[in-house]
Amino acid sequence: MKKEVTALKFIFRNGETWTIEKQHIGDLWIKQITTSFGRIGDSDFQEIHPCESLRIEIAQEADHVHTDDINLGGLELGMFERATQYPDIEMMDILYKDADHPLSNVIVATDRVYFPYKAKDVDGNDNEFQSAFIANKNLYVVIDPTKTAKEIYSDKL
Repeated sequence: MKKEVTALKFIFRNGETWTIEKQHIGDLWIKQITTSFGRIGDSDFQEIHPCESLRIEIAQEADHVHTDDINLGGLELGMFERATQYPDIEMMDILYKDADHPLSNVIVATDRVYFPYKAKDVDGNDNEFQSAFIANKNLYVVIDPTKTAKEIYSDKL
């Protein structure tokens, strides 16, 4: 089976999700995805994939909520506004379909990628490393310990 990326599913700190199909993704760079393996206490062994940073451009067609991503934040604000007002994207699932069956939309595999996260304040919800803005109807999101969305995408402002 040959895997083909079909979408990215962002998971917010409060459990909300946002699935973005690949045709709505412009610029994308996920820096230095690594693999870690371990467990805490008596829990199950887990393999996780932290990354060093993320930068992504999302087209306006993705500014909606899929039926299986229903959540109040996205319905009330729209996902672009939600991502700019609440910087709490914690992780992402890369969703794959079977490329040998191009007409199938069945997700056959996922990889979960964790983003760098540093709490802005004591409640721990907002990520100091996440920044975003909307320009020319697109959303630009950067999760990086050293750079902001406006620094990386200055040509889009």
